[in-house]
Amino acid sequence: MASTKSPPRTYRGVPHDERRAQRRGQLIAAGITVYGERGYRHATVKAVCEAAGLTERYFYESFANSEELLIACFRTVTENVMVEIRTAASAAGAGRPDRVRAVLRTYLAALQREPRSARVFLVEIRGVSRAVDKALDLALRAIGSDLARFVAPPDASDDPLLQAGVVGGVIHIALRWIEDGYQPDIESVIASALPLMLVRA
Repeated sequence: MASTKSPPRTYRGVPHDERRAQRRGQLIAAGITVYGERGYRHATVKAVCEAAGLTERYFYESFANSEELLIACFRTVTENVMVEIRTAASAAGAGRPDRVRAVLRTYLAALQREPRSARVFLVEIRGVSRAVDKALDLALRAIGSDLARFVAPPDASDDPLLQAGVVGGVIHIALRWIEDGYQPDIESVIASALPLMLVRA
């Protein structure tokens, strides 16, 4: 018996699901830009849609509200930085201090390269709502576990509380650096954070 299932709808040869994913990506990119320029609390759905070149109808096709977009933007920014960090750590070789320096240098350089987004995703994301706080906590747990694979000594115990302390400490150093106008220079900040990252020796 022949199938009666309808073929996927297309527009100019692009399947519907692919076009929807493209629009979602546009909104995330626009959200990162708008939140970075105005701050999350001063941005509107309309402003994000205008930056994405889409109508609000398409916003609500992908996100229930601005908080969902903020979480998606945060995850995108975080994962992009983590990809850079993994690459840098792998290229740094087997020496643990060299890997730690590479991780710190890559992280701090990313914050300095995108200062508006760094402020939004380190400062303004806190206290928005319980859902956003939960997404932030889950991301920090994943980062701690991921970093431990690169910077912890081979015989270190898998201690999630210690991971949380190390990641939290580095973030607080980064926050102070941001508040001080990215002063002193990156190498000086690395020197300050290095003992914290090597604490599991």
